[in-house]
Amino acid sequence: MIKAACIQLNVSADIDENLEQASKLIREAAGAGATLIATPENTDYIRRYAKEKLEISGDENTHKPISFYASLAEELGVWLLIGSLGVKISDNQLANRTHLFSPKGALIAHYDKIHMFDVKLSRKEFYRESADYKAGARAVIADMDIEGEDKPVKLGMSICYDVRFPHLHRDLAKEGAQIISIPAAFTVPTGRAHWEVLLRARAIETGCFIIAPAQVGEHEAGRMTYGHSMIIAPWGDVLAQAGGDMPQIIYADIDLEDVKKARNSIPALTHDKPYEIITAP
Repeated sequence: MIKAACIQLNVSADIDENLEQASKLIREAAGAGATLIATPENTDYIRRYAKEKLEISGDENTHKPISFYASLAEELGVWLLIGSLGVKISDNQLANRTHLFSPKGALIAHYDKIHMFDVKLSRKEFYRESADYKAGARAVIADMDIEGEDKPVKLGMSICYDVRFPHLHRDLAKEGAQIISIPAAFTVPTGRAHWEVLLRARAIETGCFIIAPAQVGEHEAGRMTYGHSMIIAPWGDVLAQAGGDMPQIIYADIDLEDVKKARNSIPALTHDKPYEIITAP
């Protein structure tokens, strides 16, 4: 069994304040026996304007949360997935980047969000993530050497809006992913309508465990996020779910035999067939 924990956060615009909030909950989760701990998208901050984001972000070597969470993972002896940080990759652009740290504090893998959240939900609520962030171009699977497991555990990575692109998660599963992380800062309208059904669908389609820590509540400039962090089994069962009102921790035991059972029962990952699309008549 792998005891997994999702940390649900309500981050502000202040990095130090958010480090304190997240580290307190991460320590609590480690103290409860979690060996794989995941935080949401935008764990470092939520800011409205690109100029403000660029001013407080550093690159991979200087952004304060990176070294902070590497040290925390080592101190606690846990696998720590920081859902995403805004990492500066040029003078005017950021990457929305997941970081996975080992129990020794080593950066095992990072993933840059591929699909940018460029949407218009209403006349008052719209987002253009591509204005501030450069889209990633690589899907990533990390090998985790977890005590008690004979082989490395394979963790596939995606972030928030990526959840709407099933082929990404299917490809991760076909390449061996057993767990997929989907840290998020989902909006309230889309969260109410789509969050649970999308996550359960990705679990069922891939035969993977889904770990989805989320932001919750009100942030800078009145931005609202949905919360309801979730851990889902390969058969689509919801193992744990947070509320939509406050920061908290949820836990679930992950038995990788359930991945084998789901994929043996319905081996859809091996049933792809070529086809063409025609327009009739």
